[in-house]
Amino acid sequence: MLDHVSIGVGEIARSKRFYDAAFGALGYRCLSEDEGSLGYGRDAVAFWLGAVATPVPPDPGSNLHFCFVAPTRQSVDAFHAAAIAQGGADNGRPGLRESYGPNYYAAFVVDPDGYRIEAYCAAA
Repeated sequence: MLDHVSIGVGEIARSKRFYDAAFGALGYRCLSEDEGSLGYGRDAVAFWLGAVATPVPPDPGSNLHFCFVAPTRQSVDAFHAAAIAQGGADNGRPGLRESYGPNYYAAFVVDPDGYRIEAYCAAA
């Protein structure tokens, strides 16, 4: 259904460090970069970040978040660790969420701009 998502960030260099580390653990990489934008994906850009003066204010009660597919449970663990090491905040440690489904293994973080990010693996 979606071709891509685009979000605004306050500091593009800080976001690049964060997303390079977090997405690298999931097998995604920066496929497009200039001084004001970054584009991440595996084969094509699906997640764009653009430098803006006023990013959307964080709102934990909004339920807005972005969930990214992880190839393995170990990559979910690595995503979480990398995101925290690069300034992200824990929003749910890696583990099974059986109330979501029997093999729903996920981790949740908040990026440096306040966006809630999830990595999810369905493999047992």
